[in-house]
Amino acid sequence: MTGQRSDARRNRAHILAVAEAEVAARGAAASLERIARTAGVGSATVRRHFPTRKALLEAVFQQRVHDLCERARALGDEPDSRSALVGWLRELLAYALAARGLADVLSYEPLQDGAAQDSCAPAIGAAAAPLLRKAVDDGTVRADVTIDDLLVLVVGIALATEDYADPAARADRAFRLAVAGLDAPGT
Repeated sequence: MTGQRSDARRNRAHILAVAEAEVAARGAAASLERIARTAGVGSATVRRHFPTRKALLEAVFQQRVHDLCERARALGDEPDSRSALVGWLRELLAYALAARGLADVLSYEPLQDGAAQDSCAPAIGAAAAPLLRKAVDDGTVRADVTIDDLLVLVVGIALATEDYADPAARADRAFRLAVAGLDAPGT
């Protein structure tokens, strides 16, 4: 039994490594069948470990999402709450552009629709909420802005610009224009 669990863990790790390469090359549309073939396993094995495309993509991005969440927590102590929030959103956007497929994962469902708390969007939302709350409390961000609004903004920009010749430049321009709309009245 222990040997099977060990084999299953190795299979999962190998499938995940192959999936990371495929997602990096092809984005969220990476073929599960191609991943299975490249990993040398059947598609049923891939689906046993990752029952949906979303589950596979979530696993691919798990560590980087963890890092982004830790970064949000670290920025919580910054004195300029608006700059901390905007800087973190810029980091999220940069990663969403660099890690093809992350924006797709984040766009699956809004946070309030009962998504699993260990999935990417709720984890990112929970980590960023204190940054937003502090900026709102400080009067530097409009009080009606929500975490869902911010994720939609970042995801939308990433998805809208990913096929440009220079997606980072286009995304940066769109981001700067959108961030201007976060200002609280009188700031």
